Amino acid sequence: MQTYRIEIDEKVWNYLKSKAEPFEDTPNSVLNRILLGGEMTRPNQANRNNIPTSFPDGVPKALAQILEVIYEVKKSGRNRSEATNLVAQRRNTAPQTIIDKYCRQLGKRAYEIDQLLEDQNLGELRAVLERKFVNYRELIDSFFASLNSGKNKEVHHA
Repeated sequence: MQTYRIEIDEKVWNYLKSKAEPFEDTPNSVLNRILLGGEMTRPNQANRNNIPTSFPDGVPKALAQILEVIYEVKKSGRNRSEATNLVAQRRNTAPQTIIDKYCRQLGKRAYEIDQLLEDQNLGELRAVLERKFVNYRELIDSFFASLNSGKNKEVHHA
């Protein structure tokens, strides 16, 4: 199918983001669903059973972005740099913004994040996140459980 580029303002972009399912939708799939009532195949539908589909309102952007990078590295087989670029593209932001989330916010350098991501069960990275985001331990636990189980789980936070 032929595709076209369009420009939209920030208000429309934010509306599309509010209607999107994180980790799954593209602007095109959201517009297709809203305008045409279609249930178009989403880009990551093949991986749909492996990822949490949403984060509750109020989850810090830093935590959500860090978890997205972890997912892309561990489940999609990307390196940290590729995962960072993908998350930045999804969020329509600069890669440096995403890097800031997992480096400055966690008090780590990029090579230290790489070392944490190499750990098979991510125990140390999980502990770092739980220390930084104390009020979101349940969400972090649920996210890592979904990574380990390979099942689709919405990430909940009480």
